[in-house]
Amino acid sequence: MAEKLESGKAQKARIRVTGMTCTTCAATIEKGLMETPGVEKANVNFASEKAAIEYDPAKVDLGTITGAIEQLGYKAATRKSIFLVKGMTCASCVARVESALSGVPGVVSANVNLASEKATVEYLDGTEVTDLQRAVSDAGYELGAEAATLEDVTTTAQREIKALRNRVIFAATLAAIIMVLSMVPDFLFRSYLLWALATPVQFWTGWRFYKGAWGALRHRTADMNTLIAVGTSAAYFYSMVAVLFPGLFATAGVELGLYFDTSSVIIALILLGRFLEARAKGQTSEAIKKLIGLKPKTATIIRDGKEMEVSVDDVQVGDLVLVRPGERIPVDGTVKDGYSSVDESMITGESIPVDKKVGDMVIGGTINKMGSFRFEATRVGKDTTLAQIVRLVEEAQGSKAPIQRLADVISSYFVPIVIGIAVLTFIIWYFLGPQPTLTYALLNFVAVLIIACPCALGLATPTAIIVGTGKGAENGVLIRSGESLERAHKINSVLLDKTGTLTRGEPRVTD
Repeated sequence: MAEKLESGKAQKARIRVTGMTCTTCAATIEKGLMETPGVEKANVNFASEKAAIEYDPAKVDLGTITGAIEQLGYKAATRKSIFLVKGMTCASCVARVESALSGVPGVVSANVNLASEKATVEYLDGTEVTDLQRAVSDAGYELGAEAATLEDVTTTAQREIKALRNRVIFAATLAAIIMVLSMVPDFLFRSYLLWALATPVQFWTGWRFYKGAWGALRHRTADMNTLIAVGTSAAYFYSMVAVLFPGLFATAGVELGLYFDTSSVIIALILLGRFLEARAKGQTSEAIKKLIGLKPKTATIIRDGKEMEVSVDDVQVGDLVLVRPGERIPVDGTVKDGYSSVDESMITGESIPVDKKVGDMVIGGTINKMGSFRFEATRVGKDTTLAQIVRLVEEAQGSKAPIQRLADVISSYFVPIVIGIAVLTFIIWYFLGPQPTLTYALLNFVAVLIIACPCALGLATPTAIIVGTGKGAENGVLIRSGESLERAHKINSVLLDKTGTLTRGEPRVTD
């Protein structure tokens, strides 16, 4: 765990260190830590296996400190968890959530993926998840419960897609009516009717943009929501003033114009984009769903000499499990009775079944081909080989390629620059543009804000990583990180240890 000190800028961290065998090990770690720039004090206790450290977070982070311990040949005890993050819309949001998580004492590293809407956080033992959730909430987002299951993520995603679909239908319907009314000849109370129709589009369906913009403003930043909120509000409030006080425009010699159609159509189109984006994100988890689908739902166990069928999640270490021909093995274990052949191609890629006898290991998710046998469960739940493969794929999908880090940096400067360009555009068109200058200035101001939303910067690379690692997992190729995937295009030779990695193990008619 870690904590901030009352005085100065230093922070304290207590790290559990494994692998020490004597007091000399403790002294070696102390010496190595004190040589790390930014570490002010280090005290390693061999008996408690704890390292008490004071460090300056401006000069060194916990990731560097734990890395220094591991370079010395020891292990810093940390946990790595995956959380669902709600409320992100662009790369600026990613940077803000990462910054909030990294600022929590005890967090070693935080990696947030916009496409999967997940945060992979590594933190010291003793760090409270509630502290992480509070930090993210203060930043204007929501961090879900630790280790959310794929079913939880899918349910949440489906709920979000449904809500977006309803808002898109509502906004598009009203926007279409506003467009038609804007083109027909003027009639009594037409302007008030347009205002009434545009208001729910602006403040109900478009409320998420205002909420996001306010959260960004509270932290003295700007994001995609800021661009949309400012752009549509400019068109809406300009039109509202024109409806309520038309005399102001006549006095100023400005041509009266209503742009409720502009704000409504923009909100409807952007919500449609969000809806399509949410659907695309939901489809990226298909590879993990297929991996999880390899695990059977139930298992037959023998307790007190009786066979009973239970949920695979209820199987405990030490249970005696019965597997019949054609069934998938529910968990990892050791054969205690019987003989069979097991198809382990999902793990090894080898199509030829492997003979299993008493004392041999079996892997959960593999298929029993021939005889029945009983085995003792040794690894269940999150500890099984299949669960570790799923976790590896999830971590790879949540990792960042080097080019994505560059895109995130660019996005953090992108929005403020766009707002500056939009203001400059308004000034130029107002003073140098054709008549009516205010109308042209407003329309071009809104256009610059809306077309410049940096969605692609935040989504392109993460989506490519998710699809790439997912397709790899479907074909038995486990990619450990986004960086590995990015570097793969430089490969010119591939070495394979067996033909089963390439062949299918079954005949196919070719001629």
